[in-house]
Amino acid sequence: MIIKKKDTVLVLAGKDKGKKGEVKSVNPTKNTVVVTGVNMISKHVKPSQNKQGGIVQMEAAMDASNVAIVCGKCKKAMTPKVQISADGKKVRVCRKCNEPII
Repeated sequence: MIIKKKDTVLVLAGKDKGKKGEVKSVNPTKNTVVVTGVNMISKHVKPSQNKQGGIVQMEAAMDASNVAIVCGKCKKAMTPKVQISADGKKVRVCRKCNEPII
């Protein structure tokens, strides 16, 4: 999976199309990501001994194909390409400006 935690992404499809956010968590087996402030749902939580119950707003997982990584250098959304660096490690590189994504 190319998308990693703490990447800035742009939502390409769905009810929050056009919004930007930071990736909160990634699930490679289901190919889903959770983005902060995007794809909000209402969840009914039962009260327990430690916390109060009620309706809680939280982010739901969305498919990784519905988001694109935003380059930190050129600020454009794209799918990065993977190159092998001089020291033999795989590095994600922007397709627009050829700068590594941090």
